[in-house]
Amino acid sequence: MSKQFFDEKRPHNGKTYNEYFTEWEESLEKVNPDELDAEAKSTYEYTKMNMQRTKRIHKTYTVSDELKAMLSKITKEQIWMVLTENWCGDSAQTLPYIALAAHENSNIKFRILNRDENLDIMDQYLTEKGARSIPKLVAFDTEGNELFQWGPRPKEAQKLVQEEMAKGREKQDVYKDLHLWYGRNRGQEIEKELMEILKDIA
Repeated sequence: MSKQFFDEKRPHNGKTYNEYFTEWEESLEKVNPDELDAEAKSTYEYTKMNMQRTKRIHKTYTVSDELKAMLSKITKEQIWMVLTENWCGDSAQTLPYIALAAHENSNIKFRILNRDENLDIMDQYLTEKGARSIPKLVAFDTEGNELFQWGPRPKEAQKLVQEEMAKGREKQDVYKDLHLWYGRNRGQEIEKELMEILKDIA
């Protein structure tokens, strides 16, 4: 049974990845950092860093032949909806891989919704502790039946964060380690998890 937001075509009318990325670039270009207060400047700098992370992935990543083969088995139209925001570090490190994978098959309609403008949708996909964690990928068939969910980060990355936070480390330090993990992993875990998902729904 489809959800109301699906019947309202909100995922269908979301941003393409190119639209999302272009909007993100333009939003950074419009800002004069010198005019921001300390908190706003910190958010700006982090969002700018996220852009650099995403661009690095664009330059270095190619979808593997194994994942391409799994994606090619999708013969009916699907909608992959991602809830996210450009200030999210996990999104900067994962969304490019998912988007590039989705673009390998024309049967996949990949759309992005800003989380903060769609909290009613986000609240249907909360994490175990009730957090609005992003990015969140949810796939549907054309009738609105849910096919799978993924997010907000690869399981290995989530395990790293949970274990280090349990040691009482500062969140900022844990997240530095998390981004190091992303840089070293180069999307391998995301590909692995996507292939496991696609194998199950093929």
